[in-house]
Amino acid sequence: MPECMERDIQIVEEAVDLVGLQAGATGRETDGAMASFVGTVRQSSGMKGREGQVVRLEYEAFAPMALAELGRIADEVEEEYAPTHLAIHHRVGALERGEVAVAIFVSTPHRAAAFSACRTVIEELKKRVPIWKKEVFADGAAWVDPRP
Repeated sequence: MPECMERDIQIVEEAVDLVGLQAGATGRETDGAMASFVGTVRQSSGMKGREGQVVRLEYEAFAPMALAELGRIADEVEEEYAPTHLAIHHRVGALERGEVAVAIFVSTPHRAAAFSACRTVIEELKKRVPIWKKEVFADGAAWVDPRP
């Protein structure tokens, strides 16, 4: 396991800087892999029974609690996959279609660990982190229940 994993965990109000996140996740001689996940606002709703097109999403978070839980997820990922770098940026506020809502970048010595760590982060984030999403349609809005 690396002596100290670099972490960049943030709740942001401005556009997510994908170029900066990728640059931060690359360039270490110890790493042979970097995996990423980027979640964007799509036009169709993920809610059952909702046919209308999404105009925008609105994200809210209780930042201190969200950051603490993201830190716990990072601890778990570090223990299991031994990444050298982990960045998680989640945006809050109103986001238009096509904008980045969440970005995760993971660097590890080997690709399997990078893919697994990245997937673990997004799955656990969706289950555990207090970030709430409202889908806004031309004819109304609804909060999305993150539970399957």
